[in-house]
Amino acid sequence: MIRSMTGYGAGHGAAAGEELDVEVRSVNHKFCEVKVRLPREYAALELEAAKAVKDRLARGSVDVSIRRAAGAGGLAPRVDVQLAEAYARAFAELQARLGLAAGATLADILAADGVVRLEERDVNLDGAREALRAGLGAALEALLEMRAREGEALARDLAARLATVEALAARVAVLAPQAVEHHRARLEERLAELARGVALDPARLAQEVALLADRSDVAEELTRLASHAAQVRALLGGGEPAGRKLDFLVQEMHREVNTVGSKSQSAEIAGVVVALKAEIERMREQVQNVE
Repeated sequence: MIRSMTGYGAGHGAAAGEELDVEVRSVNHKFCEVKVRLPREYAALELEAAKAVKDRLARGSVDVSIRRAAGAGGLAPRVDVQLAEAYARAFAELQARLGLAAGATLADILAADGVVRLEERDVNLDGAREALRAGLGAALEALLEMRAREGEALARDLAARLATVEALAARVAVLAPQAVEHHRARLEERLAELARGVALDPARLAQEVALLADRSDVAEELTRLASHAAQVRALLGGGEPAGRKLDFLVQEMHREVNTVGSKSQSAEIAGVVVALKAEIERMREQVQNVE
């Protein structure tokens, strides 16, 4: 079944102390364009993330957002042990000089200025890579599932419109020979009025009708239109990305219908051609959403 290019997915990955939350969003695009946003310390993983997306998606503008999971911040406490020892000696000397019985506690030393400070935690790039693979993989699976559901809806809509196009084309196939016969009758009536009793040349009349029939023959266009419709139906039931092929086929269908309209001398056929163009245009709009 075809897939849409619109979707969303989220995932979480953890490995070796690294925890990442990943979100993936995609919308329509002629090609596969991937933008990755991630913390500066994970910049080395940007190309890997983009490649992983392109390995799974054929088309679409894709935004990938990667961030550290809540509670897995990049800051870690650092204790200056030498400074803490210096504080302990200073507190002990002061205690002895002042004759105080109670000594300084660990809490007193840790609270002293500069003993404990927050620093950026060293990044475990290998752990982050594994966490990214897990989180991005889960996000892409969710994205693909949504794109598949959207694709099913698109396929149903396109199939219904395709059936309408085929029904209208069949109507043209019925009307075309009737239009030629109608023209022959009208031409015969006009010539009879102009001749005013003079015998008509049946051969000449037949020749004129044959010329009109040749100029207004749309059998070839209708055959190609039917072929394009069959190919569209096959693509709708396939499992491969088909957006570009569908776009091309719908354009060709529109071209054939335009030719039918330019050849037709019938007001009734012209009305059917207008309906055909409208339905094919709706198909073209929907095809823009197909991967």
